[in-house]
Amino acid sequence: MAMENNTQVTVFVFSGLTDNDKLIPFLFAFFLLVYLVTIIGNIGIIILVLVASNLHTPMYYFLSCLSAVDLFYSTSVTPKMLSDLPTLRKTISFNGCAVQFFFFAGLAGTEVFLLSSMSYDRYTAICHPLHYVSIMTKGKCLSLASLSFLLGFSQSVVHTSCMFSLRFCGSNLIEHFYCDVTPILRLSCSKTLLCNMLAILSVGCFCFFSLSTILVSYVFIFTTILRIKSSEGQQKAFSTCSSHLMCTGVLFVSVFITYLRSPSSALDKKDKVASVFYSVMTPMLNPLIYSLRNQEVKKAIVQACKRKSKT
Repeated sequence: MAMENNTQVTVFVFSGLTDNDKLIPFLFAFFLLVYLVTIIGNIGIIILVLVASNLHTPMYYFLSCLSAVDLFYSTSVTPKMLSDLPTLRKTISFNGCAVQFFFFAGLAGTEVFLLSSMSYDRYTAICHPLHYVSIMTKGKCLSLASLSFLLGFSQSVVHTSCMFSLRFCGSNLIEHFYCDVTPILRLSCSKTLLCNMLAILSVGCFCFFSLSTILVSYVFIFTTILRIKSSEGQQKAFSTCSSHLMCTGVLFVSVFITYLRSPSSALDKKDKVASVFYSVMTPMLNPLIYSLRNQEVKKAIVQACKRKSKT
C-alpha cells in the first residue's frame, strides 16, 4: 500500500501473523488463552510474593518486578495483535506505533537488566551466604531494580526518538504484527544508517553486558556448587538457579535469532515465530517456570490454598 511521496504517513498497516484465514480462529483462541494465563500467572506471582512471608527475600522481590515487567510487556503487543487477527485491515496510527514501540522496547530492556540483577543475587546467595543479608539489603535491591528500569527506558527513548523523527512518505505496510525496529526502518524515506547502527549496537552491547554478567555469575556459582561435598547440598543449591537459567535462555535465544541479523534482510516466517516467542510466549512462561520448578513458590501456593480453604 503506497502513499503519496510528498506526504508523511499518519497510519501504518500491519501484514499480521498469517495470510491463512483458516488459521485465524485457532490462533485467536490460542493467543487469547496465552494472554489470560500471562495475566493470571504474573499477577499471581506478585500477590504471592506480597502475602507469603517466606518469599520476602531479595530473590522474590526481583521475581515480582520481573512479573510486573512481563505483564505490561505482553500487554504492549498481545491485545492489539488479538484485535487485529479477525480484521482485514490491521492499522495503527503513527503516534500509536511510537507509543507501542516505546513501551515494548523499554520493558524488553528492563527485563534484560532485571535478569542480570537476579544472577547477581544468586551469586551472592550461593558464593557468600554468610554475608548475603548484609550485601543484598533493601536499598541495594531497590537500586538494582530502579537502575534496570532507568537503563531499559533510556535506550527506548533514544530508539523511539531516532526512528519516529524520520520521514515516512512511501509504503505504510509494516511486514510484522507489531511496531518493531527493522520493519519500520525499512519503510522510511530518510537515511536510516544512524538508527540501524543504534539498534544493532544497543541490542548487541546491552545483551553482551547482561549476558556477560550472568555468565560470570554462574561460573562462580557452579564452581562453588562443585565444592559442596553432599549431593543433596549441590542439588538444593542448583535448584535455586535452574528457574532463572531457563528464563534467561528462552529470552536471549529468541532475541539473538531476531535482532542480531542484517537490518536489510527481509523478515520471514522464522523471524515472526521468534518474535511471537519472546513478545507473547516468554511473559507467560516465566511465572510458570518459577511456579513449577521452585519449591519455595510451590510451598507458598499450597499454604495460600490451605488458608483460602479454611476461610
